[in-house]
Amino acid sequence: MRVLIIGSGGREHAIVTKVAASPLVDEVHCAPGNAGIARQAVCHSIADSDIPGILGLTKQLEPGLVVIGPEAPLCAGLADTLRDEGFRVFGPGRDAAMLEGSKAFAKEVMIAAGVPTAGYARFVEYQIAMTHLAAITFPVVVKANGLAAGKGVIIAEAMEEAEDALRTCFIDRSFGDAGLDVLVEECLIGHECSVLALCDGETILPLEPAQDYKRIYDGDSGPNTGGMGCYSPVPRVPSQLVDEIIEMVHRPTVAELARRGIEFRGVLYAGLMLTPDGPRVLEFNTRFGDPETQAILPRLENDLVELMIACAEGSLSEHRLRWKEESCVTVIMASAGYPLSSSKGDVITGLELDGGLPGVEVYHAGTAEEDSRFVTNGGRVLAISALDRTFTGARKKAYDAVGKVHYDGMQYRRDIAAEPARGEG
Repeated sequence: MRVLIIGSGGREHAIVTKVAASPLVDEVHCAPGNAGIARQAVCHSIADSDIPGILGLTKQLEPGLVVIGPEAPLCAGLADTLRDEGFRVFGPGRDAAMLEGSKAFAKEVMIAAGVPTAGYARFVEYQIAMTHLAAITFPVVVKANGLAAGKGVIIAEAMEEAEDALRTCFIDRSFGDAGLDVLVEECLIGHECSVLALCDGETILPLEPAQDYKRIYDGDSGPNTGGMGCYSPVPRVPSQLVDEIIEMVHRPTVAELARRGIEFRGVLYAGLMLTPDGPRVLEFNTRFGDPETQAILPRLENDLVELMIACAEGSLSEHRLRWKEESCVTVIMASAGYPLSSSKGDVITGLELDGGLPGVEVYHAGTAEEDSRFVTNGGRVLAISALDRTFTGARKKAYDAVGKVHYDGMQYRRDIAAEPARGEG
């Protein structure tokens, strides 16, 4: 079988790696891919936002499966376009993807479905939003309603920070049109975790939970990013709690969509806060997370291609997930200036040493190749994942691998998975 994967980041590289290992697959293609993906797949220089271009490529390749990685093409209706042409697609249609594309729509669905989430108010006018701040208690969370590449969430501890956040959205337009429609939410307190589940419209199979790190600096300080690291499993989220979350969050959400005539096929990602009053949904994503994918897929024993085909065809009930009895720790390496900007063209050295370490996978995200050398080409540059029977061992392997890589201005957190590793001691 030929498989086409849409996207260019570390998530897509992790998917490519897993797909290429399937005995069902003869050829892996990726559009547009990146320099690391090009070592495992045939890359096509077509942007994931170019729906006519991707449709043309798909007709040319005639793949047995198309996997859509990023959120933007899902929200633009790429899955619908390809399905209408008769292709087998892993990923939800436009209407279902609005769970991620519009935080207000997600809130509306959650409230209708009885899914627990934070209280909120929605604003499309700057002055009215500013006036609202005088009537609430802090801290609060200011969120751009639309897609903002994981950066449109600002935690405001006090009035001045909230005012700055609203100016960032409405006046500075730092998040483009996505920030001209804003949610101001109560700030939930507890432990964050991510629970992703495969869905075929009816059957829901939970993946192992993951814990990611949103802030740029150690100790959860600095601005939010697309994710600076991750680990799986999550000791504080045992299988019984995962099952409860599926029944409390995923199942009623999928059922509410179905009630509206919307079928969900793909991955439903719930970003959760585990509060003293129980789990509460922070956000939904409608695709594999990044960097959660890089920490979850290395632990999956099943053939990923079989599972994605089952989601596309509605036969997921025939499958059961199997997991390695190992922990995975993923460390993200970012470029200078991230998350406010990014540096391109910095030469990356040490990857040949890094990739040779046992139990380590190196996933490229923002990389390119120039003069037979890898260079930086985006904010998040690499994701380095390591498996071991303990978190302590997985952390050591991951950071040993990170230590072998160098490029000017590189940034990474040094506290990924430190908490579960300490728990083992």
